Amino acid sequence: MSLFIGLMSGTSLDGVDGVLADLGPEPAQRGTIRVRAHRHRAFDDDLRNRLLRLNSVGDDELHQAALAANALMRHYAAVVDQLLRDSGLAAAQVRAIGAHGQTVRHRPLEFDGTGYTLQLMNGALLAEACGIDVVCDLRSRDVAAGGQGAPLVPALHAALFASPDEDTAVLNLGGIGNLTLLPAQGPVRGFDCGPGNALMDLWCRRHLGTDYDEGGQWAASGHVDPLLLQRLLDEPFLRRSPPKSTGRDLFNAAWLERALQGLPQATAPSDVQATLAEFSARAAADALQAHAPGTRRLLVCGGGAFNAHLMQRLTALLPATKVQSTSEGGVPPEQVEALAFAWLAWAFVHRQPGNLATVTGARGPRVLGALYPAA
Repeated sequence: MSLFIGLMSGTSLDGVDGVLADLGPEPAQRGTIRVRAHRHRAFDDDLRNRLLRLNSVGDDELHQAALAANALMRHYAAVVDQLLRDSGLAAAQVRAIGAHGQTVRHRPLEFDGTGYTLQLMNGALLAEACGIDVVCDLRSRDVAAGGQGAPLVPALHAALFASPDEDTAVLNLGGIGNLTLLPAQGPVRGFDCGPGNALMDLWCRRHLGTDYDEGGQWAASGHVDPLLLQRLLDEPFLRRSPPKSTGRDLFNAAWLERALQGLPQATAPSDVQATLAEFSARAAADALQAHAPGTRRLLVCGGGAFNAHLMQRLTALLPATKVQSTSEGGVPPEQVEALAFAWLAWAFVHRQPGNLATVTGARGPRVLGALYPAA
């Protein structure tokens, strides 16, 4: 057995997903990866709000970030404990944990030519709590090598979902949307393509008091506002050529408020939600048609895969492409991202590159991460 744990908390800020997986001797080969256990642990409102505040400039940021990282590690440790219980395994049987941390700022290549990416983590605390080696800080080496530090999942997407018979793509719809392009022949490419669920979730919390739009039902009840949709689609990021990545640094409440300025006051909140859903779908569909028009299969993962309205809109916008959940490719959509960080821990342990330079724009392949030993 080659047992690794992957932990992911993304820009959706809904909580932590964890998997315990047997990656086999060569996880880049199809059929060698088996998920033994999966767990999700939701964030409480206090931690979610603390993390959200750290996405923008505020008071006493260093102090607040350190304490938020400690609280996040307690959530991570609880997920690890449950994964071990569910699988009947001991900590000593797990080779390492690959832990993403919580992105609070992501500005690669900006300011000084290098930029930075910040994921809140306390690898020492997590290693101490779990008694397992922890591999974290998985993005900064790619940024140091001139890359975006994201997306990092396309290498695993290729191992899991690529086909020699047809051009395939994977769309992760978390807080931010990102595409992986898997041609039958040629290099793997990938990039962030739009806001994913972030703006829709923000609008739901503001008007419904819920964390997300269950099944997209609220969006489906509204009507798309053409003026607002065009304003959203005019975002320059969407027209930038890859490699590119983004986050809440761009798609946030202030960005949305600017787009809403000047709209009739009578605009129904449900119509705004319908427009935000259409924006997320259009951003992804337009990017796929621009960069891989021959794609015949689009596999969707992340929370957006459970949004029936969003999936219907993608299907309508991409009539020549079969739109499916990654479940159809053998991996449930809520497990894909966490599984990728288990794989990145495997890559670090075996001193294998974790990035794809064709995706991130780095100067070449790099071993990603830093190690906090169990003892």
